[in-house]
Amino acid sequence: MTVAAKVVDELVPHPSKNSFPAWIIVSTATLHGVAKTPISLSLFHTDAHSFTEKHSFCMGISMASITEAVVLGFQHYLVMLGTTVIIPTIIVPYMGGGNVEKAQVIQTLLFVSGVNTLLQTWFGTRLPVVIGGSFRFIVPSLYVAFAQRYYIYLNPYLRFIRTMRAIQGALMVASVLPMLLGFLGIWRIVVRFLSPLSAVPLVALVGLGLYEQGFPLLAECVEIGLPELIILILLSQYIPHIWSFKRPIYDRFAVLLSVGIVWAYAALLTAAGAYKNKPLNTQLSCRVDRSGLSTGAFIAASRYGSATHIPASVLSRGVGWLGFGIFLDGLFGTGSGSTISVENVGLLALTRVGSRRVVQISAAFMLFFSVLGKFGAIIASIPLPIVGALYCVLFALMSSAGLGLLQYCNLNSFRTKFIIGFSFFMGLSVPRYFSDYVITSGHSPVHTHSVWFNKMVLVIFTSPATVAGLVAFFLDLTFARKHASTRRDSGRHWWAKFKYFDKDPRSAEFYSLPYGLSKYFPSL
Repeated sequence: MTVAAKVVDELVPHPSKNSFPAWIIVSTATLHGVAKTPISLSLFHTDAHSFTEKHSFCMGISMASITEAVVLGFQHYLVMLGTTVIIPTIIVPYMGGGNVEKAQVIQTLLFVSGVNTLLQTWFGTRLPVVIGGSFRFIVPSLYVAFAQRYYIYLNPYLRFIRTMRAIQGALMVASVLPMLLGFLGIWRIVVRFLSPLSAVPLVALVGLGLYEQGFPLLAECVEIGLPELIILILLSQYIPHIWSFKRPIYDRFAVLLSVGIVWAYAALLTAAGAYKNKPLNTQLSCRVDRSGLSTGAFIAASRYGSATHIPASVLSRGVGWLGFGIFLDGLFGTGSGSTISVENVGLLALTRVGSRRVVQISAAFMLFFSVLGKFGAIIASIPLPIVGALYCVLFALMSSAGLGLLQYCNLNSFRTKFIIGFSFFMGLSVPRYFSDYVITSGHSPVHTHSVWFNKMVLVIFTSPATVAGLVAFFLDLTFARKHASTRRDSGRHWWAKFKYFDKDPRSAEFYSLPYGLSKYFPSL
């Protein structure tokens, strides 16, 4: 009888999780407060396999030492540095700038990223997210750089200055829209129609849509990138299950340890002259002496930070501060806009540490290294194939946050299957069509007399997450909307209490503003 019951239990589907497992303590005042409110474990479902007692960080409170928090903060800084270096490396040469101008843009981007990260963790969503440069802003920046009116300047430096001023103006104008959508609460209204079903493609393709930045970047120097990928997976996934320790070391600091090992290995190859007679591209990728979005990410960060689902008003507030961050990008001259660092969201899952304080410490590292450029140059010498190996794991973990939302949906429903499958396919197919069309014809498939409209459409439809999110959002709102089972099949009943800030008492624990500002700027 017992054996039969056990067999039945094994065949029962995994139960849906209302939230990630509880941390024992959460803070009402987080970084600057001292009040700590115990939360009953019964408020949360637990998952002993995925998250154990090793997870000692929750948003602003840490049960570990300040030394460990500093090391984890440096690890976040190390992860976001790859994008910070890659973006200026791509756009600055087309603007007419050289190595000096590229270094200046990197330092500026690093400084503004630190400021934006602090603003987002203090006054935005308050989630443990790093704000950094975005690959999605490269195309608009290059559009400005390729404008014919800047080719009249024969002096490259003068052309760089004029182009940078144009990009600055464009970013400052573009920042108005997200600030209006966020601070006026318009985005809050839109997000309230979002269900777990329509959020799955949106969140998943934030990571999957960046696949070109993964293994292709690693493969530029396989003898460095592949060992980094293998060592990272061994340290983070295998060793913790083979050897048990009182404190999580290898999985929590896997990025720092693996990068240190492979970086030293690359330095030995460089010193031994392994790349002396190699092609220039190989030297730029391998040598250590020459190396040079969004709602979906917010949802993923709330899950990996062990917070409740982010309320619509808090998400709108975060989008508004993202818009302000883009305004700062234009004001200081970073050359591109900023958004949530996707790779750092993946790092939350890899380390199983969702600490707001750790992310704020990483922002301090950004500010420090942006001012002291020589120290930053040492860190920036990490070969990009190592960064590509990190992306292979971190972008994958970001995508898995979206796939995890499927637990709220009815996967036995053909409606669910159609929306998921069709939105994923279109999210990958449409951007590929637009990108290939531009390469073969030199212009967008939408080729009207309005140049700004053509460019806007191109930017939207070359983003996999945007396309998939729009398709899933539309289908979920229109397809069999009045059917009795649609609401439950889409998982809307799970998120219903998070449409409004005060519907769930835990929202105040995670998302209230510091210094008592919630009294003057209440969340609805």
